[in-house]
Amino acid sequence: MSSSELVWFKSSYSSGSDGDCVEVAACPGTVHVRDSKVRHGDQLAVSPTAWVRFLTYTTGH
Repeated sequence: MSSSELVWFKSSYSSGSDGDCVEVAACPGTVHVRDSKVRHGDQLAVSPTAWVRFLTYTTGH
């Protein structure tokens, strides 16, 4: 699946349309992460398991 076909979501914690944000798009087997200000820049692609571990670590749960 190409980057243009992904459906990107921005965190509800983001600071508005001009704030520093991370966008996430999920597809089977991969979670894609990018900087909302650099949409055509580099992306991080991780497994769903790694993404859940990351979220668990960052939220302290």
